[in-house]
Amino acid sequence: MEISGNTAFYAGLSTIQTGQNRVDQASSQIANNTIERAVTSQSSEVQVDRLRSVDRSQQSDLASNMVEMAQGKFQVQAGVNVAKASDEMLGTLIDTFA
Repeated sequence: MEISGNTAFYAGLSTIQTGQNRVDQASSQIANNTIERAVTSQSSEVQVDRLRSVDRSQQSDLASNMVEMAQGKFQVQAGVNVAKASDEMLGTLIDTFA
């Protein structure tokens, strides 16, 4: 019996990496919005009125970024479960045929 590349294991690792990238991007966007908000907080009255409408859109962006972070977390957990199950199955196959 020949055991070549364990595709389920690599799929799990790929899922982990994709989830990690999703979390990284969402957290980066949250950090950028926080920095922009701090810079614009020292504005004139006219700019403050204009920024209030922007703040509402940034709040929805913050919510969507938080959802993206949660999805990334679940994606990483799913990838870990796939990789772990694949590793255990491979160990069982080796024990059975050894």
